[in-house]
Amino acid sequence: MLSLTKSLSLNTTKQALWQPTDETSLGAWYRKASGITESSGAVSEWADQSSNSIDMAQATADEKPTFANAVVTFDGSDNLQSSSQISLTGDYTVAVKFKPTGTVANYAVLGDNTTAGQFIKLSDSDTIFIKSGGTVKGISITDGSEFTDGGYFVLTRDSSNFTLFWNGVQQSQVTLIAGTQLIDTIGGRYIDTEDYVGDITEIQIFSSTSAALIANIDTRLGSL
Repeated sequence: MLSLTKSLSLNTTKQALWQPTDETSLGAWYRKASGITESSGAVSEWADQSSNSIDMAQATADEKPTFANAVVTFDGSDNLQSSSQISLTGDYTVAVKFKPTGTVANYAVLGDNTTAGQFIKLSDSDTIFIKSGGTVKGISITDGSEFTDGGYFVLTRDSSNFTLFWNGVQQSQVTLIAGTQLIDTIGGRYIDTEDYVGDITEIQIFSSTSAALIANIDTRLGSL
């Protein structure tokens, strides 16, 4: 009796997971549980994981957020600030994984603490206000959920509109605000006002927008 044994060898290629650093338009990346300098839980720095080194820091003890369980928590009197500016002059994409707490009213998620009239803030539990150059636009969640449910938003500016995505689903659009969006602060705006309350897990900022970029962000932030 003839016994034949067939051996099959399969070559498999493991595809690398997308990272924000794969994008040439990456302006800043405050990565989950990375680049954080803390002492007894008090955060003195959240280092930018892009190549731009726009690190966010805080030297004042009672303005330091806290770090635990892989999230940075702001209590309404905290913020982190950079001595450098993120300047978004054209199209952009801002993505934030977070969970605000309390009664949401004018929580500045990102802002500028050295230039007035520059922020991306939660005006209430389902609406984001964007301001640059003296003009304000509001854009809302339209599916009945709220930011306090926790999750991630992606805010894009293209040549025509602002578009808001919440947990991977497009919500609404408004006409864009032209001009430069300045950011040098996480959790507050000019001057030390409207401080954010709640957790922030990750922030990604890009000087471009596209469907492919949004899809990659969704995959990453949806898994955190």
